[in-house]
Amino acid sequence: MIIAEVVRSGFVESTHHGVVAVDGGASIGDVDTPFFPRSSNKPLQTVGLLDAGLVPREEADLALISGSHDGETFHVERVRSMLAAAGLGPEALRCPADLPLGETPRNAWLRGGGGAEPILMNCSGKHAGMLATCVLNGWPLDTYLDIDHPLQKALADAVSRLSGEPIAALGVDGCGAPIFAISPIGLARGFRRLVEAEPGSPERRVADAMRAHPELVAGTGTEDTVLMNAVPGLLVKKGADGVAAAAMAGVGAVALKISDGASRARVPVLLAALRRLGLEVPAMPERVLGGGLPVGEVRAVV
Repeated sequence: MIIAEVVRSGFVESTHHGVVAVDGGASIGDVDTPFFPRSSNKPLQTVGLLDAGLVPREEADLALISGSHDGETFHVERVRSMLAAAGLGPEALRCPADLPLGETPRNAWLRGGGGAEPILMNCSGKHAGMLATCVLNGWPLDTYLDIDHPLQKALADAVSRLSGEPIAALGVDGCGAPIFAISPIGLARGFRRLVEAEPGSPERRVADAMRAHPELVAGTGTEDTVLMNAVPGLLVKKGADGVAAAAMAGVGAVALKISDGASRARVPVLLAALRRLGLEVPAMPERVLGGGLPVGEVRAVV
């Protein structure tokens, strides 16, 4: 189903298909077919880390573990501190070496002569949380990304429990960690359970940490950060390949997938879905440029 279109100079030049799952409202498209939620799975996995015994130094660490950070200095230093608290160094990370995800920190890092490092990779917070959990349980560190590792089994159990459905398929995410396929409506259901859980529960702790520290979930000025700052109580987590999920207690939850993986359609569709739930969200136009000037936009048609 077409859920977004690209308009240039008043003419529709491209369209994007996809699905929008709404837990608490009307969904659009086939929301029961499993897909890989990519990094939108992270908050559910963080609940699994807490279930497995993770004791964060402070609740803010849960936001970084659940996030896809931009590689700003405060992100990298927090990952380093999390590892040190577990008696580990950056060499323990098994995510691939990368440059900062955010354009500003990436350019600053390169100007300073830096190169790709695992700790700069946007998933290094999640990996630090995984390693800390392994240390606490006495689990092997070198193989913590193996699908048969007790850590990954615990995370799969958490994703299945929160989504309310079995894991449909297993894959390898961009960071090298296992990724668990569930349905879009299952992802929305899981996010709603996070925000509507009892205070102090693992689910609520993750949701509260992310909403209290949105800059640790993504970065300065990114879509997740802007939305959570603008709409108190809203939980948001984007994922690669055109995925996003959001929820608010007492209102509902949404999860979306742009079929061709285009990130440019993600924000307009997410904003439209949140408005369908009755939320007031800020304008975040996805502009189409011509000659360096705005000549159109990517807009939702849901």
